Amino acid sequence: MIESGGYPQAQLLLSNGLDPDLLLVESTPAGPAETVQFHQLLKSSPKHRICLVLGIGEQLLRKEASELGIRHFLTKPVTRGDFESIIGRLNHSDEQASCGESVSSSAEAAAPAAAIVAEVPAAVHLEELGEDLFFLAASPQMLEIHRQVKLLADVDVNVLILGESGTGKEVVAHLIHKYSRRFRRKFQKVNCAALPADLLESELFGHRQGAFTGATRDRAGKFEQANGSTLLLDEIGELSSQMQAKLLHVLQDGQFTRLGGEESTKVDVRVLAATNVQMESALLEKKFREDLYYRLSAFTINIPPLRERREEIPYFVEEIIRRMPAAITSARECNFASRLMDAALLYDWRGNLRELRNFVTRTIVLQDPDAAVRELEAKIAATSVAAHQDSSASAQPPCSGMRSIVREFKDRTEVQMIQDALDATGWNRRHAAQHLNISYRTLLYKIQQHRLTPRMTRGLNKASQSPYSARGNDI
Repeated sequence: MIESGGYPQAQLLLSNGLDPDLLLVESTPAGPAETVQFHQLLKSSPKHRICLVLGIGEQLLRKEASELGIRHFLTKPVTRGDFESIIGRLNHSDEQASCGESVSSSAEAAAPAAAIVAEVPAAVHLEELGEDLFFLAASPQMLEIHRQVKLLADVDVNVLILGESGTGKEVVAHLIHKYSRRFRRKFQKVNCAALPADLLESELFGHRQGAFTGATRDRAGKFEQANGSTLLLDEIGELSSQMQAKLLHVLQDGQFTRLGGEESTKVDVRVLAATNVQMESALLEKKFREDLYYRLSAFTINIPPLRERREEIPYFVEEIIRRMPAAITSARECNFASRLMDAALLYDWRGNLRELRNFVTRTIVLQDPDAAVRELEAKIAATSVAAHQDSSASAQPPCSGMRSIVREFKDRTEVQMIQDALDATGWNRRHAAQHLNISYRTLLYKIQQHRLTPRMTRGLNKASQSPYSARGNDI
C-alpha cells in the first residue's frame, strides 16, 4: 500500500525490477511536489497491476487514471471484501492469460480490458446542488431515484416526495429542479407546518396593503415569486382543510387572488410537495383531501430511511466531515476509526441524515471516539431490547407447516452460530466473520437482522453503560 510520502521510494523499487502482484496507491497528495510524484508513479507503474484508492469526491482523478489505462479502483472507506474482490479479478485475468485467451492481437487484448471495466463496481454518485446541498447515492434505491429524476426532466408534472423526517426530501426536490427546464429560475420553498393558516395564505398567495394589521405594503407570495420556476411545499401533510381547498383551486386553474385583493393572478409554477405523513392513513381518516392528493401525486418518489441504505453511511460520514467549517476541523482528528464506523453501520438512525450529521459533528468536536462508540452501542442495545419485547408481545401462534418449521429451525441455528462466534472472539466482528467464513458486511447485516447483542448486555436498561466494554478492538 503506497500512501502520500512514499511515491519516490515506490518508483525507485519499480525501476530496480520490483514486479508486484498488486500495487495499491492511495491518492493523498498534500502539495504540488507530491502531486507530480503521484502522477509520475501512475505513468511508470504496470497499469494492469495498479489499484487506485480514491475519495468519493475525486471523480476527475478517476477519469484521468482511466485514460492512462488503469482499470482497478476502490472508493474509501475500503473494506476487506473490496480488497478480496480486486485480488479475485486479478487472479482471474492471470488464469485467462496463462490459458492463451489474450495474447498478441490488440483487438484480443481489448476484450479482457473491457470486461474488467464492466466488473468494477460503479463509484458512488455525488452531485452538488448549491447552498451546501448535495445528492449522494450508493444504494440501489437511491441510484434508482436519481434515474427517475432524470426521466422527469422533460415531463413538467407535479411530484409528491414521501419519506421519514431527515431522509433528504428537500435534496431530491432540488435535484428535480436542477434537471428540469426551469433550472435557470430560483427554486422556491415554503414550510407549510411552520406558519399558522392565515399567515401561510399570505406567504403562498401574497397580500394587498391593508389586508390585515401589519400589511403596510403589497407583497408577492411564493407562487408569484416562483412563476416560471419550481415551488416546494414542504410538510404538505400538515395543511389545514381550508388551505387544502385553496391550494387545490390554484393547482386546477393556475390562478389565485392575493389576500385582500380582487384581481386574479395567473402563474406557471411546477409544484413539488413533500411530507413525512403516512398519506394512506391521512386519506382514510379524511385528514387530507383525495382530490388534492391526486393533483399532487402525478408522480410519487418514496425515499427510504437511512437504515435501509446502510451502505451509504460511510460516504455520508466522509462528506459531512469534508464540508465542516475549518474552525471545527482545524487541529482536530477528522476520521472515524473502524470500531466507530462499525457501530454507525449497526445503529438504526431514526433521525436519518439529520441525526447522523449531528452525531458526526459532535464526535469531531469532542474528539472522544470511545465515548461516541459507547453512545451508539448503548442505543443499539436499548433498541434491541425494545424490539425483542415488542416481537414477544405480538408473537403469532407457531405455524405447523413444514416450511415454517424448517425456516424457524434454520434461523435459530444461524443465530446460535453467529452468537457463539461473536462471543468466542470477544465480539471482534472481523475475526468472527473469518471464523464463520462469511464476509464482514454479511456479518454486520446478520447482527442487525437478528438484533444480536453481547450476552452481558441483555436486559441492559442504563443507556450510559457501554454494552461492548469488554470487547477487543476490530482489526
